[in-house]
Amino acid sequence: MVAALSGDCSITWVDDPGLIDADAWDALLPAEGANPFLRHAFLRALHDTGSAAPATGWHPQFLLLHDAAGRLRAACPAYAKDHSYGEYVFDWAWADAHDRALARQGTHYYPKLLSAVPFSPIPGSRLLVDPSVPAPARAAWQGRLLDALAARCEDQGWSSAHLLFLQDEEATRAAERGWLKRPGVQFHWLNRSGTPYADFADFLGTLQREKRKKIQQERRKVAEAGVRFEVKQGAAITEADWDFFHRCYTRTYLEHGQRPYLAHAFWHQVGAALPDCWTMFIAVRDGERIAASLLAVDPQAGVAYGRYWGALESVSCLHFEACYYQGIAWCIAQGMQRFEGGAQGEHKLARGLLPVTTHSVHLLRHPGLRQAVADFLDREQRGIGYYLNELEERQPFKAGDPPT
Repeated sequence: MVAALSGDCSITWVDDPGLIDADAWDALLPAEGANPFLRHAFLRALHDTGSAAPATGWHPQFLLLHDAAGRLRAACPAYAKDHSYGEYVFDWAWADAHDRALARQGTHYYPKLLSAVPFSPIPGSRLLVDPSVPAPARAAWQGRLLDALAARCEDQGWSSAHLLFLQDEEATRAAERGWLKRPGVQFHWLNRSGTPYADFADFLGTLQREKRKKIQQERRKVAEAGVRFEVKQGAAITEADWDFFHRCYTRTYLEHGQRPYLAHAFWHQVGAALPDCWTMFIAVRDGERIAASLLAVDPQAGVAYGRYWGALESVSCLHFEACYYQGIAWCIAQGMQRFEGGAQGEHKLARGLLPVTTHSVHLLRHPGLRQAVADFLDREQRGIGYYLNELEERQPFKAGDPPT
């Protein structure tokens, strides 16, 4: 833990989220809904279970700002990173260019400073400010956080700082301070405004005929394979359920040649600490559990996040059923407003999830690299604009039916 004074506030860097007062941290989250991925218990579980910890290349550098009275007014979840795994905004090419040009001078891209939710491309606030702070003062506290992040990179000699999947307001604030802004695209399902969908069939009725038929065919394949689903929520998810889920999650990662990011103990810790934030769909065939998917839920904001899944057997279209259709049907039944389907994947468009723009910002200390990245981002932004126009032309809803 490192502390310093800056004007009318104190700056503290914390290398273990367990040292941060949980209530004070959570009080910084928006009152209308506390994104579960930003809750202290979630971030602490990542560290405590070794999932996002120094041993895996995630070195906590949580930034805390206290006012003159010692109250926590602003914070930023941040890490010094030894690599770029688990981020979903890709900068490997930047790292390669940096080190090819500068490594001989003893300057390396890693470590870098990153503010993100590890392993989760979840849009949300990264510059947390006490919700009771008035709007003009809020902007000032966000500026202090950005300045502290930039100063930390300078003091430590780190190549860069990155804030991923942050809110548009925060991205604008960073761009005003010289950070480079980078757009991205995700696909989210939106409930119908005014008159929410009555059920899944009501939702299907708003889709174009060919899209509707494809979804019906995919769901029928799963049903005809003899698969049904158990839905468990909150405290009804048992330790045995978490064990099974981890088994499925691990198996699927390994089958794709990847090491699972999240430890077995992580599921048990977040399940116990945040019981109301989870809904699990368990696929059963012939009395045997064969797959599972998991939603994180923010009931106050009416948002569900499709994040994790895994299977022990291969069944045609099971992934679509477990990860999209079960989640959408549950969201309709619960009156949820939004279902976020995770990173990338334009195949989601045909299944009723619409493109939305995400934001990240980047501060690169070397002027040559900064200019090269700025030129690249200018070209990339134009390309994303064309891509979004193309997606608009391919939207899956009948004329006049897209949710707003």
